[in-house]
Amino acid sequence: MVLEESDYPLIFSVSSYSIGVRAKDVKDLIPLVILMVILFLLLLFWENELDEEVMAATLDLLHVDYPQSDVPVRYCNHMIIQRLIKEANNTCKKEHVFVHERPRNINSVCNSLRKVACQNHSTLLCFQSETKFKMTVCKLIEGTRYPACSYHISPTEGFIVVTCDDMGPVNIQRYDE
Repeated sequence: MVLEESDYPLIFSVSSYSIGVRAKDVKDLIPLVILMVILFLLLLFWENELDEEVMAATLDLLHVDYPQSDVPVRYCNHMIIQRLIKEANNTCKKEHVFVHERPRNINSVCNSLRKVACQNHSTLLCFQSETKFKMTVCKLIEGTRYPACSYHISPTEGFIVVTCDDMGPVNIQRYDE
């Protein structure tokens, strides 16, 4: 049996010229490649920014209760258990402060002109709020142990002292009444 070209109509010949890439086409792709690299770098930077926002949110999670939660009994015990607040070695915190102020007002403390010495002598700067904030101070009742920590509740108003970095408040160092 002899095959002829007409027996296979789907077979066709392709020359290297018709599927090759011309130098002019590559030059047209350079702006697109540059744009893709810029987008990649922006996404990479954005991902790091989101991680830093998560770290900043830790201050809010640990210390900010605005508006103040409506817990009629044992406010400190409820809030500390709910937010899983404890020392690094799994013991009860001796003292913890919940600030009942808008987060943006707490963030503005980093712009305060009242620079003060940090307790831990860190290289970070500490700033004191220019106005008093409403807060609840929770002080551990002696003899209680984790996880059954029990606290005295002390509603008060006072200045907060925070450590700040480029993103805003990092930690509440102390409060001054």
